[in-house]
Amino acid sequence: MTTVRIQEAASRRLDDIYRYTLEQFGAAQAARYIEELFEAFGKIATHGALSRPVPAAFGVDGFTFRYESHVVYWRRLSNGDIGIVTLLHERMHQIDRFREDFGL
Repeated sequence: MTTVRIQEAASRRLDDIYRYTLEQFGAAQAARYIEELFEAFGKIATHGALSRPVPAAFGVDGFTFRYESHVVYWRRLSNGDIGIVTLLHERMHQIDRFREDFGL
């Protein structure tokens, strides 16, 4: 069975997403959005989340898909599990934020 693992940068981004949604839309919406993100993560293994390779300009191997207003970056870990690398809002400059998260 494939396990989804939330990596450090993704964990920080999820916290940020929760806090922002809580402040803007309330606790129920914040909880719902985070739950829906985790449901989307779970669909990666069954190909229910339509993913494509991370653009070459990022300089890393991995995949990406959109969920609502966020772009999810993930990769297959050496043990076969799925690692959620980071999540970025669609309005963020993706390459700069990606490099920021990983010190590239």
